[in-house]
Amino acid sequence: MNTTFSRRSLFAAAGATILFAAGCSAKTPGSGSSAPAGSANPDLIAELGFAGMDAKEIITELDALPLEQRPAGIMASIRPDELVLMDAAKREAAVPMPADEFYVSVAPYVAQTHECHFHSLTTCVGEQRNKEMSVTVKDNATGKAVLEEKRSTFDNGFMGLWLPRGIDATLTIGFDGKSATQALSTKAGDDATCVTTAQLT
Repeated sequence: MNTTFSRRSLFAAAGATILFAAGCSAKTPGSGSSAPAGSANPDLIAELGFAGMDAKEIITELDALPLEQRPAGIMASIRPDELVLMDAAKREAAVPMPADEFYVSVAPYVAQTHECHFHSLTTCVGEQRNKEMSVTVKDNATGKAVLEEKRSTFDNGFMGLWLPRGIDATLTIGFDGKSATQALSTKAGDDATCVTTAQLT
């Protein structure tokens, strides 16, 4: 059985059932991983098509989907310590994030952006879709690069970066003769997992 095909069929059905308000999640007072939005709920996770998958596997699969195939009926919000999933009935489940890795999704832009703090895999959309860029992330304490490679933004205009936890870092992006520099942090329970302020100039 093709599990990816089955999940995509589920996503399409979910999208036909309900359309959540598009957009990303802004930080609100008191938000963060200290008060988890969901709880481990294997039955719901299985219903959503992610049985047996950890947070990194779920994020990787959703990141790779074309924009029109992303499930409008499922919310997938990335917090520093957990991936919070919510279905059309607003039932929630939380999947722990890796203990040694921090996920941040970056939407480089030239002219248009939006406010965001916690990334939504199913509703956030950036300006630069499917564009290859040079990406470097340096640990501020050591000056060493923890990531340095060519990356393509996903179909939603974001690029997902898995970084070591517990660092302050500087992100540099190069594209089409332009560049952007952005401060990142992977230390705190309310650090941003969604960065939309990296303007290419």
